[in-house]
Amino acid sequence: MADTVSGASEVCALLADGTTVRLRPACPKDRAQVLRLYDDMSADSLRSRFFVVSRRSGEQAADRLCALPEAGHRTLVAVHGDRLVGVAEYEIGDDPASAEIALAVADDFHHRGVGTLLLEHLVHLARENGVSAFTADVLTDNHLIHKVFADLGLRITRQYDGPTMRGVIRLEPDERYLAAVDARAGTAGTASLQPLLRPRSVAVIGAGTRSGSVGRAVLHNLREAHFNGLLHAVNPHAHAVLRIPAHASVADLPHPPDLAVLAIPASAVCEAVVQCGKAGVRALVVLASGLDESATAELTEACRYWDMRMVGPNCLGIANTEESVRMDATFAVTKPLPGAAGVAVQSGGVGIALLDGLSRLGIGISSFVSLGDKRDVSSNDLLQWWEADGRTELALLHLESFGNPRAFSRTARRVARRMPVLTVDAGRSEAGRRAAASHTAAAATPTMTRRALFTQAGLTATRTLGELLDTAALLNAQPLPAGGRVAVVSNAGGAGVLAADACVDAGLTVSALPSDLREELLALLPTGAGAGNPVDTTPAVSVQELSRCVDRLERSGAIDAVLVALVPTALDTAVGADLVTAVTAAREDRPGVPLVAALLDQPERVRLLRTEDGQAVPSYGEPMSAAQALFHAAERARWLARPPGSTVEPAGVDGPGAQALVEAFLARIPAGGWLDARETARLLACYGIPRLPQACATTEQEAVDAVARLAGPHGAAVLKAQGPGLVHKSEQGAVLLDLRGEPQVRAAYRDLARRLGAAMAEVLVQPMAAPGAEMLAGVVQDEVFGALLLFGLGGTLSELLADHAARLAPLTDTDIHELIGAPRCAPLLFGYRGSGPADVAGLEDLLARLSRMADDLPELAEAECNPVIARSDGVTVVDARVRLLPRHAYDPYLRRLP
Repeated sequence: MADTVSGASEVCALLADGTTVRLRPACPKDRAQVLRLYDDMSADSLRSRFFVVSRRSGEQAADRLCALPEAGHRTLVAVHGDRLVGVAEYEIGDDPASAEIALAVADDFHHRGVGTLLLEHLVHLARENGVSAFTADVLTDNHLIHKVFADLGLRITRQYDGPTMRGVIRLEPDERYLAAVDARAGTAGTASLQPLLRPRSVAVIGAGTRSGSVGRAVLHNLREAHFNGLLHAVNPHAHAVLRIPAHASVADLPHPPDLAVLAIPASAVCEAVVQCGKAGVRALVVLASGLDESATAELTEACRYWDMRMVGPNCLGIANTEESVRMDATFAVTKPLPGAAGVAVQSGGVGIALLDGLSRLGIGISSFVSLGDKRDVSSNDLLQWWEADGRTELALLHLESFGNPRAFSRTARRVARRMPVLTVDAGRSEAGRRAAASHTAAAATPTMTRRALFTQAGLTATRTLGELLDTAALLNAQPLPAGGRVAVVSNAGGAGVLAADACVDAGLTVSALPSDLREELLALLPTGAGAGNPVDTTPAVSVQELSRCVDRLERSGAIDAVLVALVPTALDTAVGADLVTAVTAAREDRPGVPLVAALLDQPERVRLLRTEDGQAVPSYGEPMSAAQALFHAAERARWLARPPGSTVEPAGVDGPGAQALVEAFLARIPAGGWLDARETARLLACYGIPRLPQACATTEQEAVDAVARLAGPHGAAVLKAQGPGLVHKSEQGAVLLDLRGEPQVRAAYRDLARRLGAAMAEVLVQPMAAPGAEMLAGVVQDEVFGALLLFGLGGTLSELLADHAARLAPLTDTDIHELIGAPRCAPLLFGYRGSGPADVAGLEDLLARLSRMADDLPELAEAECNPVIARSDGVTVVDARVRLLPRHAYDPYLRRLP
């Protein structure tokens, strides 16, 4: 990547005030614009840039910056509309790892983040070209550039010499730098959404006079919501729509609206967007579907050029229930209820269902965005908005695709520590991808990849929309449980058993209560009651008795949640209804233990029972719904309680050596492919990955000599045929085990050569590994999600049993710890039925090294270590395979718009 910005000729990004600028390399045709930039600068700005007030300095700078690119010199420009508003450059001197930088920004664009944005992209460009430090000489009184450097987030050292300061900026992006970039992205993204979600004026383009038209429905909803701003209709064939004056075009409006909703055919969208841009519109909602790829690209390009944010196309619309806004720019039938949930969906139908469900529950929404095809505004933007809007307490997402999963994960895990973030795990089937190149690739299903993202980001992922609303009701109304211990209370034994089974099936624990607590409960309940858990109160229980029972359980410290399952009985027609009051009764100093109800005669799937003290208890029509919601709440509590973790940096890594090996391989085989055994061993050695000793042999005698050297005169050895098509060696009969003595080795070599013929290029000789737990550790590069680390059961049955867990790279120490404990076979590693524990620390180190390798090498398409023998005295990789593809590095944290 020599003359591009972040791998593209031009990228767009947001300034601190939400303005869109385009960043690209400078070229000779920019000279006039760069010269104009310097000509328009004040004397103070020129002095800060050149240390003297000289127009000649500007001419010389323009000549240099806009010359054809030379080795060691790179220039980026920032363009707003047709105007160049900033320029940044670096030039390498005698030291190839250090470069001198210079920066200039138009006076009227100061304090808007142009310089910082240019520097972020210049840092990325420089690092890709081997530069590890920037140097800059600045005047000590140039407070603007000092602040830019200080706020960048990189380590800087300063040397003062009279009126000047020499700064050295280390280009080592760490957590501090990423946090600074996050903060800037949040500020810029939130500012850019102000015209979209808090518009002062809205125009509906295509507001029809015909009843049932989409534009008319949007205009009707805006009017009925009592939009707290100016409302315009655009229709060239009408004087008014719904008693709102209509104008022939957006250009005819008395003032440019902040937001335009385009309810027009797909064929007219691109022209209308350009008209909106020329008129000064700041945000768009495009409802139309059916735009082809060319039209969609043209639409996006127009939005970038004219500095507009866009929702859609192919969407339902947007809403914001803030009292100061009151905007319902959707064509949904349900009127959004003001409330606490932020909602973002890609499917309009899902959006309608969530609007209806949240309104019915009384939770309501803070803001709603139907993302549609998601060509601009994304879930990342909405998470940043909800984080800062001061109203949202719950975020609900329905996403069918991820534009930048690693950036989404970073934003989501930050927001999830402040509020629950729920999503539906849509597209769980494995039909979306088939991979048979290795066990690791076959195991890396779309479901596993998405769940890895959700788990690490702290998202609550449900399987259905109903389960999403079930969980939202609980998280909105009740405290989080401290753990998974549940007390089930029921007035009918059968209902209690169903509820207990549901809890266990969901992953919760229903354990017997302590004996002293059982005695206290029996003293509170009618004769014949049982207090083993489930607690059977009998149908004769009164409201007061049930209330005291629930209260005692909540205060016992023996459980983390209470599930009350009630059924109507024939003892008294009023009893069934009255017992609900025991659940909703106000109690003083109520402990922080969640309480849920399962009312088996309840027609609704879920509703919120309002309590006497103004709180709410979620009530479900099925015990399983209640149990699943409790499980999700317990998982959220567990995620919040875990340490955030830090990225592990294993010692003894030779990154440059690994990169050189990769480059040499791809220079020899440009299309990529599998490394041979020698290359694989060298690559693993670059990352200090422990491997069983090995030697390659191309003749029978070489194999005999290698066995004698590696296994000794009495040891057992293994022969593995090597060749481009021999990937699954065990399945192809290419592995012969437990060979002892020269005759067996010679016979084995001849057997492999006879059966495999030309497919066998050589054999790999290894000593037999000592027995231990056979595990698999591997990496798969996903085109969208990046590197995925897998860990689980290894050996020949790895793919059949499919006992694997996954996390996205780079792994933190917390990720690694959880990954090792996640597979079902994990007890084998910690001592199972008398066996000793494996070297878990060694497994953690192996995963850390694989994570580092995956993060370092975007060309790493697959890497599989299988089996990995884990014993108490160490960890050894017995077999490994690596596949490389020609890919460029992609920085997921670099600020840019889609």
